[in-house]
Amino acid sequence: MADTRYGHALTIGVDIGGTKVAAGVVTPGGRILARLRTETPERSKSPAVVEDTIVSAVEELRREFPVRAVGVGAAGFVDERRANVLFAPHLSWRKEPLRDALSLRLGLPVVVENDANASAWAEVCAGSGQGVDHVVVVNLGTGIGGAVVLDGRLHRGRYGLAGEFGHMTVVPGGHRCECGNRGCWEQYASGNAVTREARELVAAESPVARALHQAVGGDARLITGPLVSELARKGDRACVELMEDAGEWLGTGLANLAAAFDPELFIIGGGVSEAGELLLAPARAAFERNLTGRGYRPTARVAAAALGNEAGLIGAADLAREGLPRWHQRRRQRRLRGPYRG
Repeated sequence: MADTRYGHALTIGVDIGGTKVAAGVVTPGGRILARLRTETPERSKSPAVVEDTIVSAVEELRREFPVRAVGVGAAGFVDERRANVLFAPHLSWRKEPLRDALSLRLGLPVVVENDANASAWAEVCAGSGQGVDHVVVVNLGTGIGGAVVLDGRLHRGRYGLAGEFGHMTVVPGGHRCECGNRGCWEQYASGNAVTREARELVAAESPVARALHQAVGGDARLITGPLVSELARKGDRACVELMEDAGEWLGTGLANLAAAFDPELFIIGGGVSEAGELLLAPARAAFERNLTGRGYRPTARVAAAALGNEAGLIGAADLAREGLPRWHQRRRQRRLRGPYRG
């Protein structure tokens, strides 16, 4: 029998990454009542296979709970109508009309949102950003993603593509980025940046990298960002320095973002942020050192994200709940004008 304790307030959030689909039933307060996780189909498979995976997850969850809407956080470019995935680098979506396809199959309202926007919204509603109306969220993972909340609302940009902070140029002519440009911020402050620097130390047989060398048996290809973070937390000096370097680059980028958005709070999330103060302390120092007008303006706080890996599905679920009035408006349009085209 369906669980009716929460009335009609429940929604499902789905977080889609390059390797997994995570879904959960979420209350208005951000509590996850039930969750499941499955592997993302191989990127070489058709978009329909990924769509099938999402539908299967939602159908399994809604057997137990009376959900009203579904929010999908997708790792990729989502258009300003929160309907189409324009490009997903780790999946086979290219101008994919995901919102309408899922809504038709599920018979429920669906909102599609960029995963970083969904995570940021969760932090503002139920995490480190509660009660703050001007927030910039920076997610440090393989690359750098982010989102902006201004006056308590997500700022998506004219075309829905705001928040791609990782591709700000911080070193003209610097390291080549996967995006095609050089010197992008994520080449200096992301998990990939930390991993690259650590591998170079081991490949060069640097004496300062003894612990790293031993941990991977001398095979630099086995070094990962989590390994560097783990050794740094254990006090290995080389790994501590690598995290400090990343923190300094992070703080420099935050100073640039402060000049653009003037937030009250920066929230740092993503896997690299699990290094905690080993990363955040040098980031704060570099931020304050590079801040425009330092000493004559308020300084934004820099804090760690609170919700971890669950932020994406919590935020997507809440955005779906927020989008219900617009969905009903679209239904009225269909009744008045025939099949809805936008």
